[in-house]
Amino acid sequence: MTPSRLRFLTAGESHGPLLTAILEGMPAGLPLDPEEINRDLARRQQGYGSGGRMQIERDQVRLTAGVMAGQTTGAPIALLIGNRDWKHWAGRDIAPLTTPRPGHADLTGAIKYGYRDLRLALERASARETAARVAVGAICRKLLSTFGIVVGGYVTRIGPVEADLPADMDYPARFARAEASEVRCPDEAADAAMREAIRQAKIARDTLGGIFEIVALGLPPGLGSHVHWDRRLTGRLLAALGSIPSIKGAEIGHAFANTALPGTQVHDEIVAEDGLVRRKSNRAGGLEGGITTGEPLILRAAMKPISTTLTPLGTVDLATGEASQTVYERSDFCAVPRAVVIGEAMVAFVLADALLEKLGGDHLDELRARFADLRRGSLGELTMRNEPWQFGYNWPPDLEF
Repeated sequence: MTPSRLRFLTAGESHGPLLTAILEGMPAGLPLDPEEINRDLARRQQGYGSGGRMQIERDQVRLTAGVMAGQTTGAPIALLIGNRDWKHWAGRDIAPLTTPRPGHADLTGAIKYGYRDLRLALERASARETAARVAVGAICRKLLSTFGIVVGGYVTRIGPVEADLPADMDYPARFARAEASEVRCPDEAADAAMREAIRQAKIARDTLGGIFEIVALGLPPGLGSHVHWDRRLTGRLLAALGSIPSIKGAEIGHAFANTALPGTQVHDEIVAEDGLVRRKSNRAGGLEGGITTGEPLILRAAMKPISTTLTPLGTVDLATGEASQTVYERSDFCAVPRAVVIGEAMVAFVLADALLEKLGGDHLDELRARFADLRRGSLGELTMRNEPWQFGYNWPPDLEF
């Protein structure tokens, strides 16, 4: 694969002492205040339907490398997030977990790694790890904001309840209304119905999934590439969203709905206005050929209902080989509102990487100068040769394969 300019690693268990992240490739000179990261960490903990764990944790980041005197140095950035719940587990005998839960990594992890206790899979597969991703994403969001790029998100469906968002509600308004909602939904009527659906799921001792949208505004055209599969932003963004726990589907724009339409109703016509080449619509969702178009980037992710349910499900006790039922582990009833923040973080990471790939440079000042010189799709930049030419390969035209 083409090496990324940015990369990050996370480490830590759900109930271990802390989470660790290392972000490599961030240029020098980016002003960074830990409170900017803490704001997103706090947002990740908020949402109607959250479980008891969110009443325990008060996530705060500690920057221990790569940021000095309030600015990035160009060196790897190290981040630590403590687990307050660790004190309830430290020095304690851990009860064996031998009944794999359907929908989790319990059984698949044991098969892959040969675990003799299923908690070894649970601890790392837990969505607690995503707190570290959100911290990394907050730094990437800070870099993007330097160039006027904004990443936001909101919920469009929880269970059977779907939001009705008018086309004339712009994206900044959607972001703002979502942040004022306990379920991160910009539609007030749907907000109330979603909260009621989650309340009913709690009563039924069940869980709910849903759909959220992530939108990036202010992107220049030309990020990504069509020349290799692993440089197409389409694949990189879908992979990033699909890597989030419980995400089972993702799309660019209205990709699945577009499959029912003819091509003339799907593709965006191109026009020249005020010296710029533009698209009359944004049905492509901001990407063509794996490259940004300059239109808003619109992504959608489908989150399955959380796998841990208060109502037991059938399983097998791997210690005895006998039929059994699942043992409840504290969890959310609906994690879709919280997943929005994780989706924003993953999209911000991919876009920051694509921007750095495009601009190059090791200091923010270099990036600013190069960003100002990017091609923006003006007619003057796109003057075509408009004359015949040849491929020029020194290859016999009559050679048969």
